[in-house]
Amino acid sequence: MTALLVVAAALVLVVAPVTGGRAVRRRLVRLRPTAGASATDGGRMRVLLAVGAGVIVAGFFATWWGVGLGVVAGVGAERFLRRREPAHVRQERRAAAADLPLGADLLAAALRAGAPVDGGAAAVADALDGPLGTRLRRTARSLALGAAPAEAWEHLDGVPGAERLISAAVRTSASGGALAGALGRLADDLRADRAVAVEAAAQRAGVLIVLPLGLCFLPAFLLAGLVPVLIAVLGDVL
Repeated sequence: MTALLVVAAALVLVVAPVTGGRAVRRRLVRLRPTAGASATDGGRMRVLLAVGAGVIVAGFFATWWGVGLGVVAGVGAERFLRRREPAHVRQERRAAAADLPLGADLLAAALRAGAPVDGGAAAVADALDGPLGTRLRRTARSLALGAAPAEAWEHLDGVPGAERLISAAVRTSASGGALAGALGRLADDLRADRAVAVEAAAQRAGVLIVLPLGLCFLPAFLLAGLVPVLIAVLGDVL
């Protein structure tokens, strides 16, 4: 019990400075209360899981050197969990990537209709909503406030496939018609890429389904087919 308490105290002393060293970032995040609360809760859960992992390791060995292993395991668990992408961030990125081809088509249609780039982006953001709509709304506000195209479209950074949209928007910032044509081609390319990815995932799933079947069939084949033959041969020889 004493060893477990020592491990827990050591982990709190080691892990707490790691998570507490980002106080300035948390203060900036307070401008968005929901995101700040989510980040704080995630940090607390990460520390609790790290301490729990260290205590379990130390309790399993129940020796003095197990305390050191527990501290190492706890710190390693904390760093591993910190590097993992939060589930909600991953889901938002996937949702934005799924809406990106439609968003490109809608923005191209708005630009062809004569809308300015910031107005078209705002209209598409209202139509799509969701994670991509939120990013496009920020882009539209930045453009309306006079931000540079590279800075305004940077709000889409991190969405799979959006780097081509950002490049096209920056390259054709002086001409809305040119951007409309580039967005139309981009939407077609994104749909083609998604079809290829879906087909590859289906083929990969077929391979993964066959592996368990092979692992079950091979031992049965050995036991039912080869083992009786070997026993009969050895019985005749011996």
